[in-house]
Amino acid sequence: MAHVLNMLVHLVNVMTYGFTLYYSFLVIHIPLLADKFKDFDPGQFKFLTMWNVILQAVFFLICVLNDCFGTNAVNPKKLPFIRKLKDDLHASLGFPIAMFVGVIFWTLMFVDRELVLPKALDPYFPWWLNHLLHTLIMVTTVLEMIVAPRQYPKRSRGLGILGGFMFIYLAWVHVIYFKSGVWVYPVMEVLTLPLRIVFIVVLLVICMILYFVGETLNNYLWGKKCVAVTESVDLDLKT
Repeated sequence: MAHVLNMLVHLVNVMTYGFTLYYSFLVIHIPLLADKFKDFDPGQFKFLTMWNVILQAVFFLICVLNDCFGTNAVNPKKLPFIRKLKDDLHASLGFPIAMFVGVIFWTLMFVDRELVLPKALDPYFPWWLNHLLHTLIMVTTVLEMIVAPRQYPKRSRGLGILGGFMFIYLAWVHVIYFKSGVWVYPVMEVLTLPLRIVFIVVLLVICMILYFVGETLNNYLWGKKCVAVTESVDLDLKT
């Protein structure tokens, strides 16, 4: 029963994020942004939020495949490839990126919403889509952490994947700026170069911290159970 429920939740998440991508890329049209990025406009691919939604949609699709062909056991004797892919993706990118996008967005919204989502966009950007993009992502990634175990990769591997992902996106933001003359995020426009560098470094540190938050939460929820299973196997072998 738990396995079926898990699969249903994963399917709902795939459909939810699939719909979110459909609406974001094919339905929404914001003339203000189109005019602003008229020299070079990669559309919704400008935003880390959209990279994250694509990431979450792919991750939960992998979860469905793992439900069908892999295993959700706490400590399986043999880790199938699809389960290893699921574990590595959630540990290194799924959890930290989703939490990073949500935490940073709502923090800046609290400070000054004009820095991330100006009021001028409200007629084109429905409130419910904002919550799908910036609130639900945190809820689903934390729930996944709670209901399913994962084996974390080596820290050097996990942090390397996360750092590489963030570096690629940071480079992409600068490519957009050099081609369009406009920063993707308004907050970058109000900062001087030294403050912009400090801001970026702080964001990268926060992202890395969120990786350790995920690892700690996973160990708290599932670490003891893994140890218990291992000890049980050892006792059976001795017997």
